Amino acid sequence: MHYPSVPDEQLVRFLADGDTAAFKELYDRYWYKLFSVAYHRIGTKEEAEELVHDVFEQLWNRRQSLAITHVGAYLVVAIKHLSMNHIRSQINHRRLQEHLILNQLQQSFATEELVNFTDLSDALAHVLKQLPERSSEIFRLSRFENQSVKAIAAQFNLSEKAVEYHITKSIRLLKENLKAYHTNN
Repeated sequence: MHYPSVPDEQLVRFLADGDTAAFKELYDRYWYKLFSVAYHRIGTKEEAEELVHDVFEQLWNRRQSLAITHVGAYLVVAIKHLSMNHIRSQINHRRLQEHLILNQLQQSFATEELVNFTDLSDALAHVLKQLPERSSEIFRLSRFENQSVKAIAAQFNLSEKAVEYHITKSIRLLKENLKAYHTNN
């Protein structure tokens, strides 16, 4: 039989019976059109060819259960559907990659922040040990426990000016010894 002159509807009936020559004729008739649709949507030759291959593979595998009246329209809709699914999977894949990269960066940043905070805390403790005990205690109460100068003065039986002196002295020593941890932020 000379398949190029056979109408699509008859080729579909032959295809349902497992006629490979009918399948090849449909492939030859519609391959370029499907490739053009896929390429226009996807943008890469290799992926477009792969999608066209998938459409024809599905057509062959489902040949006995399909009730196709317009094979050309069926194939174009099938390639559009596969193209959209491919685009969606690419978008989801990119989102997953972006999420993983962002997560990795956040973990790296959090680890770096934790290390920096630990280093700063250790350096702060070291500098506070260099202060006289009373100055160190006054500084801790003022800055870490947010007590007022007046309350600290009452607790230590000192004047407010003396408490301010201890705080100023502590801040000056901290600034000198913690320059490496200073940022402009």
